Parts: sequence; C-alpha cells; structure tokens
Amino acid sequence: MGGAIAKMAMVGLAVGLGVSCGSAPPQIERPLAWQTAPFFNPPPEPDPAAEELMQRYLSNLRQRGFSPDTQGVFLQADLTRLAVHEGTTLRSAASLTKIATTLAALEKWGLGYRFPTLIYGTGPIAEGRLNGDLIIEGSGSPFFVWEEAIALGNALNDLGIREITGKLVIVGPFYMNYRTDPHVAGNLLRTALDARGWPGEVQALHGALPPGTAKPQIVIRGAVITSPPIPSATLLLRHQSVNLANILKQMNIYSNNVMSEVLAQAAGGADAVAELAADTAGVPSGEIRLINGSGLGVANRITPRATVAMLIALEQDLATQSASLADLFPVAGRDRAGTLRDRNFPNGTLLKTGTLNSVSTLAGVLPTRDRGWVWFALMNNNGDLLQYRAQQDLFLQTLAEEWGSVPLESGVGGIPDEPLGDPLRIERP
Repeated sequence: MGGAIAKMAMVGLAVGLGVSCGSAPPQIERPLAWQTAPFFNPPPEPDPAAEELMQRYLSNLRQRGFSPDTQGVFLQADLTRLAVHEGTTLRSAASLTKIATTLAALEKWGLGYRFPTLIYGTGPIAEGRLNGDLIIEGSGSPFFVWEEAIALGNALNDLGIREITGKLVIVGPFYMNYRTDPHVAGNLLRTALDARGWPGEVQALHGALPPGTAKPQIVIRGAVITSPPIPSATLLLRHQSVNLANILKQMNIYSNNVMSEVLAQAAGGADAVAELAADTAGVPSGEIRLINGSGLGVANRITPRATVAMLIALEQDLATQSASLADLFPVAGRDRAGTLRDRNFPNGTLLKTGTLNSVSTLAGVLPTRDRGWVWFALMNNNGDLLQYRAQQDLFLQTLAEEWGSVPLESGVGGIPDEPLGDPLRIERP
C-alpha cells in the first residue's frame, strides 16, 4: 500500500495536479535535508534547451505544411516538464492506446498471470479413442498459437487418445492464431491436432521446436460447435499460457491489435481500461477516451501528458515486480523486428509507436547522460505518415546528441522469454 501511495503521489506531481494538505504547518526557520534534495527542487520549467529543440521540431513540421495546431509534444525528466506543446489537448492516439491496455492488464492481473485453457472429455477413453466429445474451455488467452496447439495435441496423445468419436466443442472465449471467431479458432485447432494434414506453415514452425518434439495425430470425427459447459464432462488437461509479461511484450513489439483488444475486453472493455489507466496514472479521466483497447479508429484519444503519466506509472508498477518497461516494450537496438523496423531511433530508447491513416504517434523514454530518463510523447495528427516518422526520428536523435545518449542500465529487461509450445505448461488434473 505504501508503494502505491508513493507512486500516485509522484505521478500526480509529475502531471501538475494539486493536493490539499489541511491546516498550515508550523514555521520552520531552515529547510530539512530532504527538502533540499534535487527531487524536491527541480530546475525551472521549461528547460531552455528542450524548448528550443521542440520549437525547431515544430518549425520543421510547419515548413512541410503541417500545422502546429495538430501536433502534441510532452517532454519530462523526473518531475520536471522540459518542454510542452498542446500537452493537455486530446489527440488521436493510434496504438499508443496499447499503453493504456498494458497498464490496465498489469493492474488487473500482474506480470506472472497465466490464462488457463481447460480440456474435457464427455466419454471414456478406450483403444485409442475418446468415445464422446472433446471440449475446449477458453478463458480469453490472446496468445494461443500453432506451437501451443501442437503441445496440447501431444499431451492428448500421451493420454492414449488418437481419435475423437464425437464433436470438438468450444466453450467460452477461446482464440487461436489471433482469430476470435470460435468456429474459426476451433477448426484451426482441429488442423493442429493432426500432423497428417498440416500446411507448410505449421511444418516450418514445428521444425523450430526443440529436437524430438512429437507430431500429434488425432482425428476428430464430428463437427466444430459452440456450447455452454457440459456438467458431465471429465477434466483431462489444464493448459497454461505464457505469462502476462511475455504476452504484453509480444503485443507491444508487433503492435498486435487482436491481442490488445482481447486483453481490453477481458479487463472489462474500453471504458474500464480508460478509467483504470487514468486512475493509476493520476490524470483526469477526460484525458483518456477510448473506444477499444487497440487504437484502431481516430476516436481513441489521449493527451500527450496522460501518455507520459501512464508510462511513468507503468515503470513504477513494474519496479515493484522486479521488472522494467524494457520487459514489455520494444527497445531500439535490441528489437529489430516489429514496429521498429525501418526506423532510426537512438539505441536504448524504449518506444511505443502508433499509426493510422493520417496519424503518427510515438512515446517512450530516452536514457540520457545529462537529463537521466527523458519521457516523451509525440502525437502528430492530420498529415503524411512518412514525413511525421522522419521528423520524430530526427527529433529523438537531436535530443540524444544534446543530452548524451547512454545505454540502458544493467539488468533492465530481465524477465526471460518463455518458449512457445512448452509441454511443461500442460498439466493433468
């Protein structure tokens, strides 16, 4: 509780919210030691160097025909706002919306959470057959993919099952390969369970699994249907997803819209995500307005200030779990795939990108020698995406040159990647 209170106090100060202290304290002739610490005596705002560089950035956009009225900028170091332009104006956020979804998921479940998928049978197992239906009960796992299904098929083979005489029944929110329609997901699972019908994509993925990984062979005679839970079914297996940290990292590196929307729905929907994110970040609720958890659609609108506040709140929450933003977001120089491909950021910058038809957004933290971690949000609306991206990259490179770029601290990003298709995450009851 103390850590949460401290977190809210810091974030609230960072975004300039007022606090009420009750009656006036007694007069103190000289300041106490903690009152003279740099944390409580930030340099004057705005920072002249940061302000000059921001104005140069806005001028470059203006020269290319993009009005400053459609741009948002927020730069902050510790509690100091270095430079701000339209910092509390709502802008189309694009995939910066996933920062809110990440924060809400972290608050709701914690990094170690795993989504269970339960597998039931409605009849006895004899002579290689499950004489009945195979039931898959999902809980909303956003990262059940081919490799996970292969491991599940092998576990069913280990139970002695080679044939299902009945149907494949999908219960609850079961998704596979980022497909959320239960019939589509069920048919993908049916394909995965019988290697004799695998397409080339699945063959290639199996080849990347540990040597000796078996190929499941299970024939399902019946159709794929959806149904409410069947009371008479017997629990056969319990599958656990990779942990939430790995799910969020995958989601943010590739800016996967289905994963983020699935997580947002599981967290209560767009309104609940926005409310939880604003409350945790210590910003007014009106600064985060969402229609979904992915950022698809210009109606997802967030202020630059709220974007930075959410990132700060995330870092503080992660620190209590021996983790960092680098465990959940792409890092320039480390993650060369996904949304960082073809971008030119200073090495070590932690980033989240956002793109819509005429919207380009960017937020994260730039580690520097002179200003420490510089938190930033750049929100460009109503313009050319390639031009916006080029100017964002140039601006961050300029900041790194001005204040000195430094590598990430040792140990940052220390949560290990969990391999897909790990049979150890499948348990018998």
